[in-house]
Amino acid sequence: MKQLLVFIRKEFLHVFRDRKTLLMLFGLPIAQIVLFGFALSNEVKDSKIAVVDYSKDIMTRQIINKVGANPYFEIESNLKSATDIDAAFRKGNIKVALVFPDNFSTDLIHTGTATVQVIADGSDPNLATTVTNYISTVIADYTASLSLQEGHPVQVQPEIQMLYNPDLRGAPNFIPGVMALVLMLVCTMMTSVSIVREKELGTMEILLVSPFNTTYIILSKLAPNLLISLVNLFIILVLSDLFLDLPVKGSIVLLVFCSILFILTCLSIGLLLSISAKTQQAAMMGSLMGMMLPTMLLTGFLFPIENMPLPLRLLSNLVPSRWYFIIVKQVMLKGLGIGAVWKETLILAVMAFGLFAISLRNFKIRLQ
Repeated sequence: MKQLLVFIRKEFLHVFRDRKTLLMLFGLPIAQIVLFGFALSNEVKDSKIAVVDYSKDIMTRQIINKVGANPYFEIESNLKSATDIDAAFRKGNIKVALVFPDNFSTDLIHTGTATVQVIADGSDPNLATTVTNYISTVIADYTASLSLQEGHPVQVQPEIQMLYNPDLRGAPNFIPGVMALVLMLVCTMMTSVSIVREKELGTMEILLVSPFNTTYIILSKLAPNLLISLVNLFIILVLSDLFLDLPVKGSIVLLVFCSILFILTCLSIGLLLSISAKTQQAAMMGSLMGMMLPTMLLTGFLFPIENMPLPLRLLSNLVPSRWYFIIVKQVMLKGLGIGAVWKETLILAVMAFGLFAISLRNFKIRLQ
């Protein structure tokens, strides 16, 4: 028994001396609880709304004020005409729009029924469904209180319309996220592993002391992964068109150009990982854990970024997948051009060339 206790004590000492093990044992559960219990939530907050009020009476103002007072919504703008709604959606300024018809109060008082049009961005079906349900609940509460005041039942019927995805299919939100995730993992993992393999075998040092230009060596490592990633991109686009009825509505040239910028960014990240990693296993784990989780959690693919705490919202700006995800949705699903995604494209370009320059400089320092 005494020997057993001695061995148990020895194992405890091994565990507590290893800081990496302690971090995984205690830090990982805490981080997961904080992320999934507090920071990451499917609950929608502060969704921006545009209002078109043709009636401009007291009842429409009451409904608008009731919606605006709800913590889930924020009145972004009052539009003059319904023709301005599409432009507001294309700019990404709003998540939902309310359109009140002429004679709203008159119809509601005299006939007991009235309609209000609720238009949502269906490219994110989960968010669109949640927002429209919230608005329907607010309108139902107002109708119930108004019925008590009037002494007879009245009903406001929301007419819900989903833009870009009328059938609320999951593919329009699923495909852009998969594109970002696949390209990120393929590029970072393959690049980091291929260079670390050379380092483990000792052939990278031989290449660096050879007459060949160091930049050419690095570019030769990145070129195959770039071509493989482009093949993956075209496979995804073809399968989306043939089997999911999800063609590219915008410019295919613009989408490919932005995809190349994203791929170059991911390749540069893989190059940076390869510099610090000593083994292929470490490089692969760094690619999977360091790139996959941010791509899934901080791009808007699974959780709305607007609902996250400020530190996570700021951190998401450093994740290249977030900007690529926006570009794919705008170009592929909404058919928009460079005027709608120039900011995201510029950010990806800065990331691509900046990270490549940093990784190339650090690579020379570490291996030469």
